[in-house]
Amino acid sequence: GFVYLVAAHLGTAVLIVMFIVLGQAWGSYDFGGPGSAALRVSLIFVLALAGFGVKAGFVPLHVWLPEAHPAAPSHVSALMSGVMIKTGVYGLVRVLTLIGPPQAWWGWVLIGIGVTSGVSAALHALAQRDMKRMLAYSSVDNIGIIMIGLGCGVLGMALNMPVMSVCGFGGALLHVLHHALFKGLLFFGAGAVVHATGVRSLEKLGGLARRMPWTGALCCTGALAMAAVPLLNGFASEALIYLSALQGMQQNGVHALPALAALAGLALTGGLAAACCAALYGVAFLGEPRSEAADQAREAGRCMRMPMLVLACLCVLTGMAPPLTLMLCEPALTALTGAL
Repeated sequence: GFVYLVAAHLGTAVLIVMFIVLGQAWGSYDFGGPGSAALRVSLIFVLALAGFGVKAGFVPLHVWLPEAHPAAPSHVSALMSGVMIKTGVYGLVRVLTLIGPPQAWWGWVLIGIGVTSGVSAALHALAQRDMKRMLAYSSVDNIGIIMIGLGCGVLGMALNMPVMSVCGFGGALLHVLHHALFKGLLFFGAGAVVHATGVRSLEKLGGLARRMPWTGALCCTGALAMAAVPLLNGFASEALIYLSALQGMQQNGVHALPALAALAGLALTGGLAAACCAALYGVAFLGEPRSEAADQAREAGRCMRMPMLVLACLCVLTGMAPPLTLMLCEPALTALTGAL
């Protein structure tokens, strides 16, 4: 809690400076004031990236996230990972709609942050033995995927490539929603496991699929969604970001490099995330119990199973019909892409 308190205050201090600069450029502190921020857009972008980046938790501003999420109760962890860190993404997207046409190097920076966050966080997640700490690092990994999508969208805007822009922004916004669903499901599942066994260490679990069949099946659905298996929602949003990066590869010259980095980074992140999901589910739910607590585990009660069931159904529904959720993002897409 103390680590998060310090990080949040530092991020807020940066945001206050950003709003002061933005207000001076506009001549008003109302959003969309009468003035122009054109002369200071790069400074405003950097300040927004730093301030909202602390809230979103991407690398290297993620130091609080692996500490705070495991310490919270599981239902609070689900709220923090699924909703709270997305306010950082919302803030950054909102600033992008306010400061006018983006510059190409912004896309480079966002893609670089996304690739770094995705790959490094997935590697850290694989090394964890605490279920909730592994899921916390996975949240940083998924924020990286969202940043890659935003970077591709910004780059498409700067290069006047509408398909790249819309697919990038659309994939990022979809992943914001989809990650809230499957990560909430997995944190609820981790809470059910902790409630049944009293332990979070993967090394002391095992064999829970036979003792907790409902929880095991629902957590398997969440793990498959996080691994971006087709017909589940993780695949739908990542596929749009892939399409955006492939569109960027058609660009001649140096601007094809960030699109190539986005493709490679997203592929590597996806592979590592799939390995992480296999480790999480396989070690905790398959095999034989490795402790007395795991051997004596019993299925969670109905009140704990129902929220997981609702989220699992939503993961399947939004994965099989992604245009339905994309329609929810249409106003934000229109605000981001403007004339495109």
